Amino acid sequence: MPEQNKPFVVTDRRKFTAEGELRPDADPSPERERNDHPAPPAAEAPVAAAPQEVAPQEAAQDEPPALTAEQTEQARNAYQATADRLDTAIRAANPGMEHPPEMSFEQIIHSVYMTAIMQLGGATPEGQQPQVDLLGARQSVDMLSVLAEKTKGNLTPEEARLLDNALFELHMGFLEITQALARSAAAKAPAPTPGRPSIVR
Repeated sequence: MPEQNKPFVVTDRRKFTAEGELRPDADPSPERERNDHPAPPAAEAPVAAAPQEVAPQEAAQDEPPALTAEQTEQARNAYQATADRLDTAIRAANPGMEHPPEMSFEQIIHSVYMTAIMQLGGATPEGQQPQVDLLGARQSVDMLSVLAEKTKGNLTPEEARLLDNALFELHMGFLEITQALARSAAAKAPAPTPGRPSIVR
């Protein structure tokens, strides 16, 4: 069959339409870039220069750039829009459900306080051995201490009283648990044998 009688077919291989949407008939396989040109020979590595002291201004350039007010505002607006859509979807799936309360300083204190109480074993059902996370509880208490220090002079009397009470109760609870654990460990320790030297701890 002569070449001139073969049909001429044009295939559109573009993946997106003019509006930027994915074409329904587009090939889902990723495009492979053709590279008919041989790669250029690798350049020789330059000889390393002697280390120089970095000036303070040059060292600061290694840090990530500070965010602009516009970037911060855009991120906050995008977050708020997404949170609003989530609230709408939750209320649509649960008719009669009220809008979740706005986050407040009191809720932050309650959240950290309850976390520390649980870490101290306060949520253990009666009759079960409490699971105590002393390091986690200490971090939670220290977190409230940082909040108290950083917000000093900027709280309402009610907020300051709530924070002081939460810290007082957690300090006393932490002391009570650690002392109880120390007594339990001392009771389980073997008694020294008479006539033998014992190690004083």
